[in-house]
Amino acid sequence: MVPAMRPIPGFGGGRGKKRAVLVGIKYTNTRACELRGPINDVKCMRYLLTEHFGFANDCVLILTDEERDPCRQPTKNNIRMAMHWLVQGCSSGDSLVFQFSGAGVQVPDCSGEERDGMDEAICPLDSFQQGPILDDEINQAIVRPLVHGVKLHAIVDACHSATVLDLPYQCTFSKQYGCLRWRDERPLNGAFKGTSGGQAVLISGSSNGKTQMNMMPGPDATVGAMTHSFIRAVECEPRTTYGHLLTSMRTIMREGGGNCNLQGPAGGCIRKVANFSGVEEPQLSSACKFDIHREPFCM
Repeated sequence: MVPAMRPIPGFGGGRGKKRAVLVGIKYTNTRACELRGPINDVKCMRYLLTEHFGFANDCVLILTDEERDPCRQPTKNNIRMAMHWLVQGCSSGDSLVFQFSGAGVQVPDCSGEERDGMDEAICPLDSFQQGPILDDEINQAIVRPLVHGVKLHAIVDACHSATVLDLPYQCTFSKQYGCLRWRDERPLNGAFKGTSGGQAVLISGSSNGKTQMNMMPGPDATVGAMTHSFIRAVECEPRTTYGHLLTSMRTIMREGGGNCNLQGPAGGCIRKVANFSGVEEPQLSSACKFDIHREPFCM
């Protein structure tokens, strides 16, 4: 029996087989440095999901600091509730998307799970008051509940986001071998970080941890570099594989700033690409290894 859904206050969201939570935070009027790009990231991602992948508008929950409804503000509690809404009652055939565009941090790991001794985390709007959301919690919230036949894609444009879902395997460009290779990132203490039979994929990037603010002409004309490369790669070749997607993203990111060339109402008004997350290389993490050059990408 499927458990009853706990409603998100102020959000009468649908329960279609395709559901998404999109979070974009500028940190306006906070102690953090204001970012230009996250709101447009969310708008462009929503267009991609609804126009290219068949997501219904009422199945896409958006949290940004431009929302006037307090229940749609990207606070720590609201993001937690949104993650719960995303996966609650998931069943075979569900396609889920979690997007976060904003600030990320690292904090010392107290559990002994992290190979580098640091936890990755995302910063809600009220992170200075309530603290960040750690990768351990994100894994428990939206990775562990995935049952057989459910697939989650997470697209995170933030510094220190490479392992922010704590997934056990990471696929990156190897300078030694000149190609994409899997790397085992399972915790040294044996902690389980997988799903309950489903699949979880994180598309993020390795970053230098430095926010880059020098490519921002105006608050309404900018999109994040990692998000831009992802959306543009998908729009240029919708029927692609995961391996080709990463390669295309890498090429687009190495082109640097310049014209955005994204589709849709939001994309049409965007003029510049801003690497506010400091991402240098796109990368993919997964709950299980697979043939990235054969597996078709679809959300």
